[in-house]
Amino acid sequence: MVARLLLRAWPRVAAGGPGAPRRPLSAGSGPGQYLQRSIVPTMHYQDSLPRLPVPKLEDTIRRYLSAQKPLLDDEQFRKTEEFCKNFKNGIGQELHNQLVAQDKQNKHTSYISGQGFDRHLFALRYLAAAQGIALPELYLDPAYGQINHNILSTSTLTSPAVNIGGFAPVVPDGFGVGYAVHDNWIGCNVSSYTSRNAREFLQCVQKALEDMFDAMEGKSVRT
Repeated sequence: MVARLLLRAWPRVAAGGPGAPRRPLSAGSGPGQYLQRSIVPTMHYQDSLPRLPVPKLEDTIRRYLSAQKPLLDDEQFRKTEEFCKNFKNGIGQELHNQLVAQDKQNKHTSYISGQGFDRHLFALRYLAAAQGIALPELYLDPAYGQINHNILSTSTLTSPAVNIGGFAPVVPDGFGVGYAVHDNWIGCNVSSYTSRNAREFLQCVQKALEDMFDAMEGKSVRT
């Protein structure tokens, strides 16, 4: 099921803030009216960007446990802590060392650190599977499956050249939400499988946007 919302109510408030440009990207009409021409090739500056290092395994485990703690009761969290400890002190460290070695040999790639942990753990899981290693207990933990079951998956490509786009949910009981925020309108495309009601979800999205508009205008939020 796919449902679409195009909410063109944005002009009720100032768009873009003080000094925001109000002119189109380019003058004229035709296919080029939505594009800006540039003499700089796409990805021209990519090589000058700093590479992000593979994060330390202990940092990734710490972030993972921090994300799990609000979702688990005390007994579940203690089990997950034990899985993490065994993984960090055992096969996890071996896989991490292999990942770091691969990273040094592939200077064109970059790993995200910061507050993230999911890509790092996924890479270690992929290495284990590629080498035929039995899946470590950490990945068999129900808590790991729960935190990777993303019911709401969102993405945006806001550009005057794109009206609206979308994608499928990443889990059977989830929603895929493609959205765009422009100067004078907001739109989103919501997809779901038959176990979910995309139109009902879209009604909630519209209500939330209308509430935000009312709040910005100093009105009482309607119940």
